[in-house]
Amino acid sequence: MKLIIAAIKPFKLEEVREALTSIGVRGMMVTEIKGFGSQSGHTEIYRGAEYAVNFVPKVKLEIVVPAAMADQVVETITGTAKTDKIGDGKVFVLDVEQAVRVRTGELNEDAI
Repeated sequence: MKLIIAAIKPFKLEEVREALTSIGVRGMMVTEIKGFGSQSGHTEIYRGAEYAVNFVPKVKLEIVVPAAMADQVVETITGTAKTDKIGDGKVFVLDVEQAVRVRTGELNEDAI
């Protein structure tokens, strides 16, 4: 099993969710986050004063899938979330040793 962690632009969340559902992803966890990378924040003007926004709002997706499905999920996320502008996000793929469904006690792929 693989854990896929993706940080994407918030307005792309629904489009990415629909694309993942269409390829068979059955669940995901979503968290609103702030961060910076090469984008390094930006400046905004509020009531005539300019100020720096050092952390940019993003959405973090956490998805556990069978290892055979991981490449397809990564391609779906990157293809759907891409805007060709700086700050589109990142995707990380990690190994998952074990998963347990709390309600039933099912293990590993049966639990996802």
